Amino acid sequence: MTATASVQETNTQTTLEVVDADAHVVETEHTWDYMDPAEAKYRPKLIGAKDDETHQYWLIDGKIRGVRFPRLSQEEEREFSRQANRDITTPLEARELINVDIRLQHMDRIGVDVQVLHNTLFIEQLTTRPEVEVALCRSWNRWLADIWKQGHGRLRWSCVLPTLSMPDALDQLAFAQEHGACAIVMRPLESLDRLPYDPYFYPLYEEATRRDMAIALHLGNANPANVDMYRSPYDRGSGFTLFRVPTVACAHALACSQVPELFPKLRWGFIEVSAQWLPWIAHELARRLFNFSKKPEDVWGAYPFYVTCQTDDDLPYILKYSGEDSLVIGTDYGHYDTSAELDAILTFKEKTDITARAKEKILSTNPKRLYGLEQRGGG
Repeated sequence: MTATASVQETNTQTTLEVVDADAHVVETEHTWDYMDPAEAKYRPKLIGAKDDETHQYWLIDGKIRGVRFPRLSQEEEREFSRQANRDITTPLEARELINVDIRLQHMDRIGVDVQVLHNTLFIEQLTTRPEVEVALCRSWNRWLADIWKQGHGRLRWSCVLPTLSMPDALDQLAFAQEHGACAIVMRPLESLDRLPYDPYFYPLYEEATRRDMAIALHLGNANPANVDMYRSPYDRGSGFTLFRVPTVACAHALACSQVPELFPKLRWGFIEVSAQWLPWIAHELARRLFNFSKKPEDVWGAYPFYVTCQTDDDLPYILKYSGEDSLVIGTDYGHYDTSAELDAILTFKEKTDITARAKEKILSTNPKRLYGLEQRGGG
């Protein structure tokens, strides 16, 4: 039995399939068991204190490239939740997808029918060598394909592609879509020194359009120099300047570029950066791109752009600019950062400051449209 929910306004009741637009998988050593034997030399290795799983790192291509997501005890998770004033506790077997059935059971408890899974490790650039990136992405995508097969149509995913080698990226895209992927994840600063409006990515956008797959611009930063510049001890773990600001700037840059005109059917999701910035960008576009020939309230509807909101966003204000058709919501399942809110769906359903129609669109209609799940269903 799934967690299909109901939204009720006056005497009308609508049953809907709830889609968590931003959930995660947490990479483990098992992630790299899917590498071809010839690529095993590129396998990431864990380094750090073996008796302290909160301070381990991935060694990739001879360098420390990312944190091994900490394995907190249930007691530590509860304390973290208390400090954050929101629930972030997830069973280890579900968080790392060691046991897919436990993940599905937990989804039932938090009111979610379908999750779209995004990576954890690829938030930054992992290597400068195309052959290494090809091996890493291939193993990760095979891992997710295996998870999707066990998920009974309830676990869809965004594939990671080796964009340092576009022919290999297109090859892996074909495999990913055939095995449950519904989006391509990109970072707002991508492939070392390219922005998403670079013509270098046009073949990828053409193929994504042909395959009816979205581009998920999940917060991230693949430019090592930029990462080094903005990584700060004062950031308090939010990644605001390092990861969130580039994502917002990318939305503005894409809207001003030729990309929406060249690929009008390509859908874009801006994931895990709240939606509070949306009115600001709408004003900027109205002023600078349209010379106020469009009202800020009418700008966003011109683009196939979707934004994940959070339960504490000022949604009545944001909806004036986004309209009801551009927002989605996610739990950030499996993470402990400032976007994580395990009970986001249940909390969102209880909101009284927006209409039942808007809630239904944000919970179901919009994420299905973003990820192309309308005709195919969750599976």
